[in-house]
Amino acid sequence: MTTALTHLQRLEAESIHIFREVAAAFAKPVMLYSVGKDSSVLMHLAMKAFYPAKPPFPFLHVDTTWKFREMIAFRDQMAQKLGFDLLVHVNEDGVRDNINPFDHGSNTHTHVMKTVALRQALDKYGFDAAFGGARRDEEKSRAKERIFSFRNAQHVWDPKNQRPEMWKIFNTRIASGESIRVFPLSNWTELDIWQYILQENIPIVPLYFAKERPVVERDGMLILRDDERMKLRPGETVENRLVRFRTLGCYPLTGAIESDADTLEAIVGEMLTARTSERQGRLIDRDEAGSMEKKKREGYF
Repeated sequence: MTTALTHLQRLEAESIHIFREVAAAFAKPVMLYSVGKDSSVLMHLAMKAFYPAKPPFPFLHVDTTWKFREMIAFRDQMAQKLGFDLLVHVNEDGVRDNINPFDHGSNTHTHVMKTVALRQALDKYGFDAAFGGARRDEEKSRAKERIFSFRNAQHVWDPKNQRPEMWKIFNTRIASGESIRVFPLSNWTELDIWQYILQENIPIVPLYFAKERPVVERDGMLILRDDERMKLRPGETVENRLVRFRTLGCYPLTGAIESDADTLEAIVGEMLTARTSERQGRLIDRDEAGSMEKKKREGYF
C-alpha cells in the first residue's frame, strides 16, 4: 500500500533532488549561508541529501561586518556542531573605504559589501554553481526567476534570457566562466519554512523569537541597536519593546515587528494570519522601484 506524501514531504523531496542534481552535474558548487531561517532549512536539507556523508561542497558566508552579533555567534556554533567547511568572505576594499549603511546608505552598502563581495568570492574560489535560499513568494523579481538561474561570466542575471524548466528537467550546461545560481526552496512559502522548522526541530537564530529588545523607531521601522556604531539622530530614543524578526540581514537595515510569538508554534500561528511580506522589513527593498531586480541583475543573491 502506497502512502501519499504530505505537502512538506513533496517540497523536501524536490529540494533534495535539486541538491543531488547539482552535485552530480557541476565541478565546484557552493552553498551560500546567510544564517537566516531559509539558510537553516537549506542546510538541514543539504545534510539530509547526502547523509551519512557530509555535503560535497563548502558553505560560504558573505560577511558585511554589519550582521547581528547573534547571527555571527550562531553561524560559528553551527559550523562547529555540524563540522561543515565554512568560508567567510569580506570585501576588504569596502572595509578600507569604511563603507557602511549610515554614511553611504543602504544601496551603496548593499552593492559594495554584499553584491561585489559575493562576486569576489565566487571568482576567487572558481565556483560554478551556488545554492541560495531565495523563495518565489518573497518578492516579485524572485517570483519570475528559475530554480536554476543562469549567470554570465560577469554574474549578471538577465530575466529575458532564462532557460525553460518543464517537467522538472534542468539545463545544467554552462561555458567557462559562466555559473548557475540554484534555489532549492523556490516553491516553498514562508509558512512552509516555519512548519518545516517546527516539524524537523531545526535550530534557528534566537532573533526570530519575541523578546524585549532595545529598538529605535526610524524611517517607519523598529531598528535594533545592536552595538555602539549606531548613532542616534536628534529626537530619537532607545526603548525596550517586545519584538522579533521575520527576516534577518544587516542590523541597521532590518526592521523588527512587535510580536509576542516566543515559540515555534506561536510563530506558525502568526504566519497563518500574516498579510504582509517578510521583505517589508528589509530597507534594501525600498531603495527604488524594481530595487531587488536591479540588484539581481548586478549579481546579488
